[in-house]
Amino acid sequence: MRTHIHNIISALTPHDGLEEKHIHETLSWIESDAPIFRIAKPDVPNKHLVSYFALLDEDASKIFLVDHKKAQLWLPAGGHVDVDEDPKETVTRECFEELQIQADFWREDPIFLTSTVTGGLTPGHTDVSLWYVLRGNHKDHYAFDPGEFHGIAWFDFDQIPYEKSDPHLPRFVEKLKAML
Repeated sequence: MRTHIHNIISALTPHDGLEEKHIHETLSWIESDAPIFRIAKPDVPNKHLVSYFALLDEDASKIFLVDHKKAQLWLPAGGHVDVDEDPKETVTRECFEELQIQADFWREDPIFLTSTVTGGLTPGHTDVSLWYVLRGNHKDHYAFDPGEFHGIAWFDFDQIPYEKSDPHLPRFVEKLKAML
């Protein structure tokens, strides 16, 4: 699985210098044989893989985010990659667990990669996040896990609450808009 994940990350085209740096550092981390999957909550090992997924309503130019309780931020949905799990399978699993829908991939592979030291209620560990995009429709009703999220919402690209979101979300949205 490490080789598969390495190949997925190697195939990414960086959006900017920071993503290029994160890709290079992540590939070196995977090649080092350090543990890459979280094995105990919240932060063992201290650096581990995460799969984010943003729902996109392409026709309406809207993105779907969740108000995450522990992170205390508006984020794409997603979760930690289980041991030896394909990050795409993480998206499929988390999509059903968190929103009770089947994942409909806009692109089969992630479009973005970040490495972020976490904050919120579980601070201090590093999430290496693969960002996937799924198709969604802002007119549809989505259930959500109230144990994990305060709420959910669709945002126009120019209305995203960046001041209370993942620090890399603006760059992700820039890259996504350039791909539309």
